[in-house]
Amino acid sequence: MKISIISKALILISFALFPELIFSQEVKVNADTLRRGALNFFIDCEFCDMNYIRQEIPYVNYVRDVREAEVYLLVTRQDAGSGGRQHAFMFQGQGKYNGMHDTLFYTSNPDETTTIIRDKRTRMIKMGLMRYVARTPLNSEIDILHNEELVQEEVIDRWNNWVFEISMEPMFQSEEANKELNLRSSFNITKITDEVKIETEFDNFYNRETFIENADTDTAESTTYIRSSRTMRNLFVKSLGEHWSAGLKWDLGSSTRENYDFATEFLPSVEYDIFPYSESTHRQLRILYGAGVQYNNYIDTTIYNKSQETLGKQSLSLAFQIQKKWGSINLALEGSNYFNDFSKNRIELFTDIRIRIFKGLSIQIGGSIAHINDQVNLKKGDVSEAERLLKLTELATKYRIEGGIELTYTFGSIYNNVVNPRFGSRRHY
Repeated sequence: MKISIISKALILISFALFPELIFSQEVKVNADTLRRGALNFFIDCEFCDMNYIRQEIPYVNYVRDVREAEVYLLVTRQDAGSGGRQHAFMFQGQGKYNGMHDTLFYTSNPDETTTIIRDKRTRMIKMGLMRYVARTPLNSEIDILHNEELVQEEVIDRWNNWVFEISMEPMFQSEEANKELNLRSSFNITKITDEVKIETEFDNFYNRETFIENADTDTAESTTYIRSSRTMRNLFVKSLGEHWSAGLKWDLGSSTRENYDFATEFLPSVEYDIFPYSESTHRQLRILYGAGVQYNNYIDTTIYNKSQETLGKQSLSLAFQIQKKWGSINLALEGSNYFNDFSKNRIELFTDIRIRIFKGLSIQIGGSIAHINDQVNLKKGDVSEAERLLKLTELATKYRIEGGIELTYTFGSIYNNVVNPRFGSRRHY
């Protein structure tokens, strides 16, 4: 009898003092039920902060494979005329949401910090998800608010779309037997609208490296090597509709490594895009042709016994880009030659391919290959060991190849919702 009374008393005390222990299982069941009813969501974004997105958007299930997703999101970005970037958010419904597609845009300002851009990018994802989340059991957990202080105002651009950017990057390294100084600076001017595109870029590079022999003795000797280059690149483009554009490329500069005391290239060009320019965020197929003149004034006499020369030149390039749920392909094929000698030519192929082969398996291939037969600027005479090792001068070559391949296979749970920052990450520190 006493045991029965004591047992009842303990039960009453437990209900009174620790109700969360009694009902914790029920709460957990409800949370799990809501989670199972959540939207299965796949984000295809190479530059997004996924940990931050998971923390800010906890009302969806993040799946690892696009085939498991009910909503697929592709996020792309491209440079904008303001100096910032235009981000495109392409939502595609799958399964029971098939046919529910939408595209949103956000353009960052050049003075916005990475934190502000991350916040605004995540906000756009939230807004795009609402039409899908509204059809899930978690819609009761969503509140929609607005800024009461929002007022309508007319925006006046005092700069008329002109953007200016100045950059300086000094770097140095010092050891007992070696000292190096790098100076980089640039000044960029742009104006980009739907009708015109104007870009002017000034770049300056200076490298000085000193090697000291017997640095710890009184007979120390030093040898200094210097590389420098100055370039000015100009681009003027006029829109001629959704598929055509015409423009001018005009480059000027000098380079100790490439043996140019002064060089300029004047290349009027025309471009045709198979797809409308308005679809450039997810597909492009551009054909660009240019023909013009190049003038070179060399530092040293070239292997063709030239100290200066004027050459006619033409170039043709084909650029293809597509981004879909199965991956992305970026290809560029470029060719050029001189009119006075067609054997002096160059052909280059650039690739960046990322494909999801099947569930969990993806492949990435990147690189370039070039056939080079247009090095009219090579200086005459022998190349010293220092020039070769320190890349102080351009070397003769018939080809250049670089690239790599990566295979990735992921298996296990299809969900990827949890964020745990402890001890950092093996991928990002």
